Amino acid sequence: MVPFGGWSMPVSYPTGTLEEHRNCRHDVVMFDVSHLGTVRVTGPGAFQVLQRAFTNDLNKIAPGRAQYTHMLDADDASVLDDIIIWWVDPERFDVMPNASNTDRITSALAEAAQVSAVGEVDAVDVTAERAIIAVQGPNSRAVLESVVPEAANIGRFRVALIEWRGETLVVAGTGYTGEDGLELAVPTALATQLWHELRDAGALPAGLGARDTLRLEAGLPLHGHELGAGITTLQADLSWVVSWDKGDFVGRSALMSERDQGVRRILCGLSIEGRRPAREGSTVRHNGEPVGSVTSGNFSPELGHAIALALLPPDVVVGEQVEIDVRGNLVPARVVDLPFV
Repeated sequence: MVPFGGWSMPVSYPTGTLEEHRNCRHDVVMFDVSHLGTVRVTGPGAFQVLQRAFTNDLNKIAPGRAQYTHMLDADDASVLDDIIIWWVDPERFDVMPNASNTDRITSALAEAAQVSAVGEVDAVDVTAERAIIAVQGPNSRAVLESVVPEAANIGRFRVALIEWRGETLVVAGTGYTGEDGLELAVPTALATQLWHELRDAGALPAGLGARDTLRLEAGLPLHGHELGAGITTLQADLSWVVSWDKGDFVGRSALMSERDQGVRRILCGLSIEGRRPAREGSTVRHNGEPVGSVTSGNFSPELGHAIALALLPPDVVVGEQVEIDVRGNLVPARVVDLPFV
């Protein structure tokens, strides 16, 4: 067990990270991701407040859908948090921030609601009222079919309310592994029962170690590494998260300035020779010169060699050879397209 975002969480269960990782890629696992926040935004003005607060455009979806989006710093367009919004019904949105950012997002949305002239809006942190279990992997729906049958039919980035054991679950076709799967928000009183029934149906418990290697293979950013202070949406190569034509949003002017001037660095994938991983902060060299640094790196169980994400100048393109300083040794690597897997 380790501290993570104010929570105590398992790095792995007795099966170990490698087995948990492989089970997710080829069978089914479940993660306790209750550390993710849930800020419930409700009221007639909720839609407009979220449109102003985040980069993506909710007009692209509708109630019963989920959307990935960013909250930016107004001054430099740094990504304050990357978020999934579950649009549960017309005037209810469950905003899902990263663990350590829940208070920040709650405060920002509550402040936006107070100054809004679009009608009554409430933004309440309901994290303590529910647990979230992520069931992930190619056999995730088969396991859910035997435990929560209605959940098994919810499509990718769809959201639904489901009755189970006399309580209401919120289920979304979302995840953080690159595999098919669903996330189930269950009232805390039923969380242990649901966990045990999923385990008995064949879902292998998995911890933070596998969650990190899975998201890295899938090329998914982690806040505090590929996103955060000094790192913008455009630098993270996530321009599709920005809806320029939806109207104003916090950080739009700063981000547009960067877009017009051109980014000075962009997130890239690095395929590394051998098994030795390059960790965060390792210097990347191109033609003998330092050009950037690793944001995340690890051994890829699926590929059998090390991989990394790094922020590099945009003229270092896919196919180029680079070197990474790994504890004083220069290790060869190649710039590759994402995702790795």
